[in-house]
Amino acid sequence: MHVLTVLDHPNPHSFSAAAARYFMEGARAAGHTTELADLHAEGFSPIWSMEDISSNGTTDLPPDLPEEHARIARADAICLVFPLYWWGMPAMMKGWVDRVWCWGWAYDQLDTPDASLQPPRSGLLLVPAGASSDEIDSTGQRAALETAWINGTFGYFGLAPRHLELLCGATGSAPRRDALLTRCYDLGCTLPAPHDRASETSGESG
Repeated sequence: MHVLTVLDHPNPHSFSAAAARYFMEGARAAGHTTELADLHAEGFSPIWSMEDISSNGTTDLPPDLPEEHARIARADAICLVFPLYWWGMPAMMKGWVDRVWCWGWAYDQLDTPDASLQPPRSGLLLVPAGASSDEIDSTGQRAALETAWINGTFGYFGLAPRHLELLCGATGSAPRRDALLTRCYDLGCTLPAPHDRASETSGESG
């Protein structure tokens, strides 16, 4: 498979950047090819504008979108890596989702309201989080993120199977950080191939 990893973090020495690197190393160890879209390093604009609205998703695109669409077209699997901010995506990743996965190219709510226009791809979210796993579970945060990202965002992306991996406690200790990076590597090694979306059940997380 060809695996596209999209990273949102301004610090190239961050844990998020390390998580992306370990994941890609694991994917290459499994025989896959990899490609990195480092949104900050590349200066991607996350601003949703009238130029985006004016496009129908396939023509009159803003000039930076065809390259992003070409990256996705090459990919059999997509991994998004970003730290959890205010129970959501930081601005660069949210802007990438808003602008790149545009109406008319990624989905069409008029004719196919529950279907992606894209072919199935395997999907993974690697999300470092400051809170503990117990806290995220007890507050309902994990369930909320699964609903928003797995059922919502990744559903409209047409990703199947799809999985959210919260990387909790990276700042706690060096052994914990190392264990989480090993987990990222293992996820790259075991990344599943895409399968028919018809086999996906509501709320499945890969």
